[in-house]
Amino acid sequence: MRFLFYSHDGLGLGHTRRHLAVATALSELAPEASILLASGADDVNRLGLPQHIEVLKLPGLRKVAKQQYASRRLRITTSEFRALRSALLLTAVKSFRPSVVLVDKHPFGISGEFRAALSAVRKFGGRTALGLRDILDERATVLKEWAPHNLPDRIAKYFDLVLVYGHRFIFDPITQYDFPASLAERTRFCGYVVNHDQDDACTEVNLQNRTRPVVLATAGGGEDGAFVLETFLRAAAGAPWQGIAVAGPMTPVNDAKALQRLAVESKVALHSFVPSLSRLFCSVDALVSMGGYNTLAEAVFQGLPTICIPRTAPRAEQLIRASSFERLGLLRMIKPEALNVERLRQSIGTALHLSRQQVLDRATACLNFEGARQAARHLLALATEQRRHADLASATFAL
Repeated sequence: MRFLFYSHDGLGLGHTRRHLAVATALSELAPEASILLASGADDVNRLGLPQHIEVLKLPGLRKVAKQQYASRRLRITTSEFRALRSALLLTAVKSFRPSVVLVDKHPFGISGEFRAALSAVRKFGGRTALGLRDILDERATVLKEWAPHNLPDRIAKYFDLVLVYGHRFIFDPITQYDFPASLAERTRFCGYVVNHDQDDACTEVNLQNRTRPVVLATAGGGEDGAFVLETFLRAAAGAPWQGIAVAGPMTPVNDAKALQRLAVESKVALHSFVPSLSRLFCSVDALVSMGGYNTLAEAVFQGLPTICIPRTAPRAEQLIRASSFERLGLLRMIKPEALNVERLRQSIGTALHLSRQQVLDRATACLNFEGARQAARHLLALATEQRRHADLASATFAL
């Protein structure tokens, strides 16, 4: 069986990390499967790849505004860049001929770059699944973006399954985004996807000689989180706890330099990238982060007391998720406009007095973290169905 996972990767590492988690679960359930990850993320190979999983590295893109992307490095026009990525994806599909394709979030890719490849998959009888994180954005925003393209009906036409990586009671896209019956009937809620990382991040971050509680701060990919880390570094100066910060591999150069100077002044260890960051969650006492899907899901999964400063623009997705988790007592949220050094210090002090077991008990009582394995099972079922139809077609042709 052959599987192709495609994600556009315009901002952060979340799309790729979700795909890697599902691919790892799929590889464990079906060791004979070959899995190709098509990704534009520069650091995908550093995230740890199990056997039989290979990467098709697409030229990187960056998000410049809502629904607007440009080349991360190549000095070519947007149309040329889209054509290049589209051609690579189409060639991969025609050469690799996957039994099943899994697409993350954007069903037809950025600016439709995956449309031709998707049509080719359907033409030779491959099966298709669309993976959606628990929340895309506010209802009004998504409906406005989808309406001109009649996207729900087109998804139902091109995709056999929609896999939602979350819980319906947290956020119900079927209702919120007005899924038609044809789309609702092929939508499956998988629970939250978490990465069970293989590498040991503790080898990169020294926690052996700790004498105080340790607080970790992370800004995800790093493209827009410098203000969170700056506030954290100032809060860490002279604090009764030890600070560690991870800026992210996509942090702009000027921001990285400013953060490094501040980290030296505050005596905080600042790292640009830790491949298996969630492995650190079991070793630290509190977390300060933005509201990305992977970070929050993995922190809650490990019962880590968390202070979340969610991104509120260009999408409200992180704010909606953080608000939902706060209502469940799983984290403490500070909105970006209310963030300051004193408030963050107070919130960290409160978090350090929380019981990790208390957070874990609340999380496991209401959330399922088997999303990767559940998604993998659905993909295997699609592959089995595809093989059955292919064998039947072959037998009919022979007759």
